[in-house]
Amino acid sequence: MIEELRTFVLFAEEGSVQKVAQRLPLTQPAVSRQIQRLEQALGVQLLDRRQKPPKLTPMGHEVLTRSRDILDAVNDLKAIATVAEPEGVFRLGLVNGLAHDRLAGNIAAVIARFPRLSLRLTSGWSSELAEQHRLGRLEAAIILSDGSRFYGAERIGREELVVVGSRDSAASSARQALTGWVLSPEPCDARRSLAARLAQQNRPLVVAAEIEHAGLQMALVREGLGLGLMPKRFIERHRHDGIVEIDAIGGSLNLDVLMLRSPHLGPMTKVADTIAAEIQNFVAGQDATEQRGH
Repeated sequence: MIEELRTFVLFAEEGSVQKVAQRLPLTQPAVSRQIQRLEQALGVQLLDRRQKPPKLTPMGHEVLTRSRDILDAVNDLKAIATVAEPEGVFRLGLVNGLAHDRLAGNIAAVIARFPRLSLRLTSGWSSELAEQHRLGRLEAAIILSDGSRFYGAERIGREELVVVGSRDSAASSARQALTGWVLSPEPCDARRSLAARLAQQNRPLVVAAEIEHAGLQMALVREGLGLGLMPKRFIERHRHDGIVEIDAIGGSLNLDVLMLRSPHLGPMTKVADTIAAEIQNFVAGQDATEQRGH
């Protein structure tokens, strides 16, 4: 109906179907049909066609005033939606498995691109973040999935996890078989995926220690307390620490990296797109500084 309102306002200004047709541009019959459709939709007669050229009826003058108000409001909405620089608070949920200090450069890149933006980060497990997003408490959430479905989620990458252990435990197959696991507590996404893999092999999940802090997990693995899980992209950086990859479960574990975003972001869509791109770089093993050629 917006087009019909616009055509009607132009007719009131020009007083001629021919002039309106030239301004839009439309054919004269098309202009007449739009005004007729507006009359039918409103159930009123807007033009007195007994006069040549037609003149607005009293109701036509009333509708004209309201039509201008509506068109002004629509233009204001368009102006809001096309703000060049996103500003305000953007609440982002980040799954614990990706909340690593090496992500700081990627987060800083987002803030640098949008100086009027205040980024509020919340970390948690995927199910928790998905619920917060559903309740409208987060503009976007980055989560992990082992095949679980999250409505409206878009896949932005893949996280490959490998089993790691101390160099000593890797050298002793007997010790490795008896070793438990150093893992994050439930409902850790990686832990759930590991438990499913072991169940397929009729093996129990024996937890030697559980701690949420990734750095302390790797320290306990290095001390030989148990096996752990690590993103494959970090392996080379930890070899000098005495941590090595171990084929203890028949290959790696793969989790989808998903993004949930509000459907009503408006200008903040640019922020969500930039965050998605930076997370893609991160899970691909490319640091923010490497991406920018430094």
